[in-house]
Amino acid sequence: MGFGSGGSEALMKDFLRQVGGCAVIDGGLATELESNGADLNDPLWSAKCLISSPHLIRKVHLDYLKAGAHVIITSSYQATIQGFMSRGLSEEESEALLRRSVEVACEARDIFYKECSDGLNNHNQIKRQTILVAASVGSYGAYLADGSEYSGDYGKEMTLEKLKEFHRRRLGVLAAAGADLIAFETIPNKLEAQVYAELLEENNISTPAWFSFNSKDGVNVVSGDSLIECASIANSCKKVVAVGINCTPPRFIQGLILSMRKVTEKPILIYPNSGERYDPDKKEWVASTGVTDEDFVSYVSVWREAGACLIGGCCRTTPNTIRGICRALQKKYDAPNGSAP
Repeated sequence: MGFGSGGSEALMKDFLRQVGGCAVIDGGLATELESNGADLNDPLWSAKCLISSPHLIRKVHLDYLKAGAHVIITSSYQATIQGFMSRGLSEEESEALLRRSVEVACEARDIFYKECSDGLNNHNQIKRQTILVAASVGSYGAYLADGSEYSGDYGKEMTLEKLKEFHRRRLGVLAAAGADLIAFETIPNKLEAQVYAELLEENNISTPAWFSFNSKDGVNVVSGDSLIECASIANSCKKVVAVGINCTPPRFIQGLILSMRKVTEKPILIYPNSGERYDPDKKEWVASTGVTDEDFVSYVSVWREAGACLIGGCCRTTPNTIRGICRALQKKYDAPNGSAP
């Protein structure tokens, strides 16, 4: 299912109707790559596997599809032309790796469709449904790999035009690579949201997008900028078909959904992290600060009732988390005295 340039919002709503009102997004990529043997101790993070082991990325995408995901997000979050070139790759090679991130996700989708048609997967509930591939665009802070994606502090020298120049070519390459969506993820400040909105219009990007912000206080985005103002920027951009929150502790999500609903009628997506805290100095997640899969999944009906219609997981969530989200949503649809809102 590709979204055309015209009527993208209507097509997103049609997709949501096809999947029963609420789509399931996949979970954490890096965690699963490490579980499958990848060493991600690298500024490129998951994008390193595009160079060294794309087969592992394909496997993780496939694991999430088998768990019930309707949307899989590519491994391009920390993949940038500038980052690859700093490792000695040419501009052409760097752009090819960005395209490869989309190709690998599409390959996993094709494998999954074939396995379903061959009867190798017992996934009747999603055989007839379309799976979307979302090309991930991480923030400038993700490229810096210095923790600034969790603070949104890019320094006083950073301007709208400098950020546009950083993102422009990468966005163009990913938009032309065949993904169904562009996923602007973990947006930490209002400036970067404005950059994305202007680039979508200026470059006449026909691939629809979602904007997903992150928060550490349940009120503002991580820079301290108003979530309401950030969501309003997304709402005013016709190319944006969904607005939401990712990489944020589960306990904040309900309030953030309700805040966003004040300023947008676009579908709201949420894919929180496990609740663990990331230490940008040590470059690791702090153990024992998160919630279990069971606790995470227990929030799903609350998020759905609050208005979320695309739900998944971010850092430190797994295919088991996604399986649990699917079950929780199915229980709601199967409830004897009600139906999905």
